[in-house]
Parts: sequence; structure tokens; C-alpha cells
Amino acid sequence: METAKRLTFALAGNANVGKSVIFNQLTGLNQVIGNWPGKTVERAEGLLHFKGQTVNIIDLPGIYSLSTFSMEEVVTRDYIALERPDVIIDVVDASALERNLYLTIQLLELGSPMVLALNQMDFAAKKGIEIDVEKLSQLLGMPVVPTVATTGKGIEKLLSEAVDVAEHKAVAPSGIRFGKEIEGLLEKLEAVLLNNVPEICRKYPARWLAIKLFERDDDITKKILAEAAGGEILGLADMLVKEVEQEHGEPSMVVIASERYGIASRIAKEVTRIVSPPKVALEEKMSAITAHRILGYPILALVMAAMFAVIFIGGNALSGFLEGSFEDSIIPAVNGALSGVLSPLFVDIIGGGLIAGIVAGISVALPYIVPFYVLLSILEDSGYLPRAAFLMDNLMHKIGLHGKAFIPLLLGYGCSVPACIGCRILETDRERFLAGFVVVLIPCAARTVIILGLVGQYVGLPAALALYAFDLALVFALGRIAFKALPGEPVGLVMEMPPYKRPSVKNVLMKTWARTREFTYVALPWMVGGSIILVLLKQSGSDVALAHVMAPLIGGWLGLPALAGIPLIFGVFRKELALILLAELIDLAKLSSVQMIVFTMVTMIYVPCVATIATMRREFGWRRAVAVTIIDILLALLLGGLAFHILSILF
Repeated sequence: METAKRLTFALAGNANVGKSVIFNQLTGLNQVIGNWPGKTVERAEGLLHFKGQTVNIIDLPGIYSLSTFSMEEVVTRDYIALERPDVIIDVVDASALERNLYLTIQLLELGSPMVLALNQMDFAAKKGIEIDVEKLSQLLGMPVVPTVATTGKGIEKLLSEAVDVAEHKAVAPSGIRFGKEIEGLLEKLEAVLLNNVPEICRKYPARWLAIKLFERDDDITKKILAEAAGGEILGLADMLVKEVEQEHGEPSMVVIASERYGIASRIAKEVTRIVSPPKVALEEKMSAITAHRILGYPILALVMAAMFAVIFIGGNALSGFLEGSFEDSIIPAVNGALSGVLSPLFVDIIGGGLIAGIVAGISVALPYIVPFYVLLSILEDSGYLPRAAFLMDNLMHKIGLHGKAFIPLLLGYGCSVPACIGCRILETDRERFLAGFVVVLIPCAARTVIILGLVGQYVGLPAALALYAFDLALVFALGRIAFKALPGEPVGLVMEMPPYKRPSVKNVLMKTWARTREFTYVALPWMVGGSIILVLLKQSGSDVALAHVMAPLIGGWLGLPALAGIPLIFGVFRKELALILLAELIDLAKLSSVQMIVFTMVTMIYVPCVATIATMRREFGWRRAVAVTIIDILLALLLGGLAFHILSILF
């Protein structure tokens, strides 16, 4: 029996060109979502079988250039250049061909086998654009396949062409060349490279290395050439590049970029024809209104309010229904069945620990996570997300972030776990961590139970709303401090506004499933483990011992009853558990208004739960997760103590 050969295809292209839709069309549910090794950039990978071949599909981050300005560019460039996939499938937007070809030209420079997916042909047709596919294929020196990813049109032919290219290892010589002056310099550098480091040129195209030298791309040239060439080639390249820079009066990278843009413009003009005057489509009218500098904001408010209502109100209702159903039927039935065959300790461990942890994940976290992922996928596929980011950009820059961070911040009011994961939509590691640092301070639904169930009910709604206002001020202040303290430069919001389109139901459901599956694997085990630890502490009597140990801090500094330390500790496992345990240990009516406010403030500020800590570890690494956890705990204790002493004087 013939063994199928494993091939690797990499999907590359700009953001919002339908790359992820093609990925989902190719791989279906056979996907694994994770991070690139050593990076927090999301990595999507899937398997398929076609023509006797097993094909591994890698969905590279959506980027606009390989000039290594962002982490996504570094990941994509290094993977293509160093890992060398069998075929690169370059996905371009047919309705914006000239802009997309800039990246295509850079991919061609890497000398890898390529196929071009000319996607969104339906949008090009709506704009009255007709593209000569055969001529484009001749000019680029690679197969070009027209596709409409949302309907699956052209996907099978695209895959067939990619397999043929891989089997024949076809790297057609591209006729793309720069101007005479630049080409002359590159030829000199190529000759030097071929003579001095032939072994490296067998692995990497000499022309690509010459271009990297010309661009002063130190990250790649030093990584590949510095040791082998002993610095001599780098010195020669520096001398030649300086001559060009002096003559042009611009950095060499700008010179190369201008050459690429000129080539992209020429090719696009040669293969594109306007067959009918473009009509102002409904999508364009919607775009003009939703991104309007005045009308866009009330529309954004309505969209976000609807999203908030579905996630927060709907999640609360679904969570309460599921939790009530489990507590009224499943958990009692399990405990009853186990009590006849196991000791009370093991009944508590299985029923109150294992089962309760699973129930918490199903009834508390998933009701918020699944709706968020559905809505996020709809916003992504429809094209509204970039417009919301554009409108919120100025406000978010006040805390060192840009408009995209508004989405995970809003989600934080539902659940901190998807809020942390939602930070992935930001471009750089610095931006993601900064957003993750502030989103965990947003009062999630579990903390809202404490705010409204304790302060709102016993002290009054104005006091509860004041806590929300204080939290927002705290988020703003800490965001400013972290923005100044974290090394690195802020990233501006640079994005194109993709056309509005109808979301693909299949794509939305597959995205939701892939992301929900990841949460289930990462966070749910921590919730189960936390519940089991909670049972063991209570069974051993360690909870009372802890209360005595913490009495100076809890009673002296925070002004709370000593037993209140137990709910604060167990609140790390499940935040709403803090209020439940507090009510079991202490008569809430006997607490003063100041004590209720202090207890609520502390639970509102310190790290939400073990699931959030696990998610932060997954997204930002152990060191950062531990640092944020410690900072939040210390901050909660500091502000809680200050609040107690100040409010005690005032009231």
C-alpha cells in the first residue's frame, strides 16, 4: 500500500482578504489553534487529504509587508524563509489588486513555489473590474486561480494547482525586476554572495539575500550571514547601499519599497480593465455611515450595547439556568449515587470538586465565551470590526493602546477569560500584554454578582455604580502607568477598511468551535483542579487555620471580620464563590456599609480566577501571569485598606 506523502502549504496574504475563509474551506474541523513557538501570535494549522497526498495547511498571520516591523511580519517571514513550506498560497483581494501585489512581490523574492489565489472576484465584479488571469499568471510566473472563498468557488482548483506545483517543485522564474541602477547593485551583491557563501546560497536565494542586505534588514542578514561571512559581505553591502542612499536622499528601505510599489502598479494596470462604471453599492453606503466621524459613534454604541446585552444579560440568564439545572438535578443525583459506595470525603471530592468544577465551566464560563466568539466572528467576517477600531482609536490611545483594544475591554464585563484571549486581535506582544493587564481589572459577571448582590442590595445602587466608576478610573490610570513603564514604542492603527460582506455561517461556526475548544482544553482543567483543592482545604480544616493566620491583614488593615479572609482566598477559584462563602460564614446584615464596600472593592480588583490566570499564562507566559496576579492582589489589598480607613473617617 502506497504511503501518502506529507506536504506543507502556507497561506499568506494581507488581512481581510478571505485567507481564513479559504483555510476553513480547506481544513474544515481538522484544525489546531495555538501559538507559534516562543510567540503569542496565533497559529492555525489543519490537515486534509487530496490526490493521495496528506497536506498540512498553515494559516500565516495576515500582514501587509515582510519588512519586520511587527511580530506577525517576523513570524511570516521567518517561517517562509527558514522553514521553507512546499508551496505558498498567496491570497490577494481581486478588488484591490495593486495594494495586494506589494506583498506578492516580496514573497516572490523568497524564491519559494507559489500559487496565487485571486480571491473576492465577486467584489471585483461588483466594482466593474475585470482581471486578465492568464496574463497575470505570465507576469508573475506562477499559477493564478480565481476564487470566491465564501462560496467555495475555485477552492478545489486552487488546491489541485498547489499539489501540482509541490509535486513538480516548480519555481517559475519571475520576470519582475527593479530599475537598472538597483539591479546593477543587486547583481554585485549576488555575485559576492555566490562566491563567498555558496553553501548559504544553496539554502536561500542569493537575490533575496542581496535584497535583504540592501534593505539593511539586520535581523535576517545577521542571523544568516554574519558568522559565515565574517562581516566582510556586510561591510561591502553597507558601502554600496550608502552610495545609493546619498544619491536618492532616502533610506535604502524606502528606495526598495518605491520600486516594489511601482512594479505592483504597472502589473495591476496591465491586467485590470474597468468594464462598467462602478455603482455605489449598499456595502459602500454602510461603510460611509458606520465610519462617519459623527454618525459612526451612536451606531458603534448601539452595536456594542447589543453585543454587551447578548454576552452579559444573555450569558447571565443562560448561566443561571444551567447552574440551577445542574444543582437541582445532576449534582444531587451524583452525590446520592456515590454516597452509598464511597466515603463522605471521596463523595465531596468527586461531587463537590470534580463535578462542581466541570459544572462551573459549563454553566459559568461557556455561556459568555460561546456568544462572544460567535459575535466576534460575525464582526470579523462582516467587516465592521476595523470600523469600530477606527472610531475608538483616539480614546484608546490615552492608555497607550489603539482602537482594537476596545473589543476585549468590553468583553471583560462578561468574562475575563475570553477578554484575555480577545487581546490576540492586537498586533504586537507589547500591545497584547498591555491590554491583558487592564482587561483583568474590568468587573466580570462573577464580580458583578458581588457588587450588586452585596453593595447594591445592602448599601444602595449609587454605591455600586460608584464602584464601577472607580474601577474605570483605575483601569485608565494603570493603563497610563503601564504604557509609560513597558519598553517599546506604541503602535499606531494602520488598517484598510475591507468591504462589508455577509458573514459565512460555516466560517463563523468553525471559528467559534475552534476557539471554544481551545478554552475547554486550557481553562476547564484549572477550574476542576481549583474546585478539588477547595474541597480538600475545607475537609482538612485548613480554612479556619488560614483565617487565624490572616487576621492581622484582614482585620487590622482591611477592617473585615477575620473569617472574611477565607472567601477572599477561595474567590480565586470562583469569584462568585466569595460572596456565597461570606454569607455562609458571616451574617451579611451584621457587616457595616464600609466593610461591604471594602470587601467588594478587594474582590473587584484582585485577579479574577484561576481560569483567568491560566489564560494569562497561555497568552503572555508564566512570568507575566504571575506578575499581573501579584500586582492585582497587592493593589487590591492596598486600595481596600485605604478605602476602609478613609471611609471610616467620613462615615
